[in-house]
Amino acid sequence: MPNETPTVVVVGRPNVGKSTLFNRITGSRRSIVGDEPGITRDRIYGQGKYDGKKFELIDTGGIVVADAEYIPSQILRQAKFALDKAAHIIFVVDGRTEISGLDLEVASLLRKTGKPVSLAVNKIDVGAKESLMYDFHRLGIKDMFGVSAEHGLGMEQLLSHVTEGFPEETEEEAAADAAKEAQRPIRVAIIGRPNVGKSTLLNALTGEERAIVSPIAGTTRDSVDATFEHKGILFSFVDTAGIRRKGKTTEMTEKLSVVMARRNIRMADVVLLMTDASDGIVGGDATIAGYAHEGGRGVIICVNKWDLVTARQQTEFEQDLRDELKFLEYAPVVFMTAKDGKGVSKLFSMIKQVNDSAYKRVTTGELNRFVETLHYDERKILYITQAGCRPPSFVLFTDNPEPLHFSNERFLINQLRKRFGFMGTPINLKVRGRTKRRDRKVKGAYDPAKLKKGPRAGRS
Repeated sequence: MPNETPTVVVVGRPNVGKSTLFNRITGSRRSIVGDEPGITRDRIYGQGKYDGKKFELIDTGGIVVADAEYIPSQILRQAKFALDKAAHIIFVVDGRTEISGLDLEVASLLRKTGKPVSLAVNKIDVGAKESLMYDFHRLGIKDMFGVSAEHGLGMEQLLSHVTEGFPEETEEEAAADAAKEAQRPIRVAIIGRPNVGKSTLLNALTGEERAIVSPIAGTTRDSVDATFEHKGILFSFVDTAGIRRKGKTTEMTEKLSVVMARRNIRMADVVLLMTDASDGIVGGDATIAGYAHEGGRGVIICVNKWDLVTARQQTEFEQDLRDELKFLEYAPVVFMTAKDGKGVSKLFSMIKQVNDSAYKRVTTGELNRFVETLHYDERKILYITQAGCRPPSFVLFTDNPEPLHFSNERFLINQLRKRFGFMGTPINLKVRGRTKRRDRKVKGAYDPAKLKKGPRAGRS
C-alpha cells in the first residue's frame, strides 16, 4: 500500500498474551492485561516503530473460530476486519502449553488469508523452555520466534522480521509526523451506563465498525479509540466500558474496565455522557455525570434512542433530565438516534465549542470591566482574575474573606457565562478577602508577648 502506513495485526486464541505483546511493541498500556480470558473484545489500535520503520498495530480479541455464541462470533468478525488490511500478521501462542485444537483452527484460518504470518511462541522466558517451542512447527507456519512479551525477550528478532520490506520513514514524513503530534487532538471520552449505545455512537462517528455492538450489557471491556480529522480538526474518541455501581461490579475484568474508564475521563478534554431515552434518567446516570463534573471536564449530554419515545415523553424527559442533573446545567444536550446516525453530525462542532470554552482565557482587564457593570450587593468585589483553565478558574478579591453562599456563587458563575460564554464547562470560583489593617502582622514588628520575662539583660 504505497503512501500508507503498513498494518500489523496481533491474533491468537484467548489468554495467550496478545495484549501484553501489543503493549510491549507500542510502549504503552492501551490494552487491559489480566488472567481472565476474553478481556480484549474490540480492535485496539496503536503505533509501532522499529529501526526507522513505522507501522500501525492492531490488537484483536481472542479468536474462537467455530463458536456460535454472539460475543465470540463478533470477536472473530472484528478480527477479520483487521486481517483484511494487514501487511503482516503476528500469530501468538502460549509456549507453556501444548498445541490446542483452537490453535490449529486459527493457524488454518490465517494460512487461507495469503498474508505473511509470523508465529510468536510467547512466555518463553527460561532457557529450559526454549526446546518446547519446536513442537509448534505442527502449526505449519514457517517463521517462528520464541518471545516473552512480559519481559521483552526475543522482540528484536520478531520485529526485524515483521518489518522487513516496510518503507523507512523519510525526513519529510518524520517532519510531518512531528507537526501532526504538535497538533494535539481534542480528546473525547464517551461514558455512560452499560448498553446505552456508546459503541454505536463511536461507530456512527467514525463511519466504520470499530467497536462490537450487541444487546448484551457490558460487551465493551477495554477502551476503544479512534483518531481522525473532521473539517481540519483532529478528534480522538474513546469508547469506555459501561460504568456500573460498585456493588454490581464483581468480575476483575469489569473492575479494571471501570478504572480505565475513569482514567479516560481524567485524560479527556470533553466528555460525552450517554443516556438512554427509553430508560429515563436513573441514579447511575447522575453518578457517572458526577465523575466528569468533579474532574472539571467539559460535558455534552447525549440522549440516545430518541426515536423510541413519544412527543409527550420527550417533553417529560427533558424536564426530568434538568431536574436530576442540576449540577450539569451548563452542559448542552443533544438528542439522537446513534443507530441511524440521526443527530450525530452536530456533535463535532459542539465538541469544538465546548473544548474552546474549557481552555478559554479572559484578561484581567476584561474581567475588571465586567466587575464594573456587575450589580452585586452581597459584598464589594475589588477585582477578579483568572487563575487557570480546564476548567476555567477565577479568584475574586473582596472586602469579606468569608466563603460565598452557594446561591451567590451560582449568580456570579451565571453572569460570567452570560458575558464570556464558557459553554459546557464547569467554572471554579475562589474568594480572597482583604485583610483589615489592624489584623496585619508586619514581619519583624515589636510583639510584647514574645519578650522574655525577668530582669533586663545587663542589670545586676
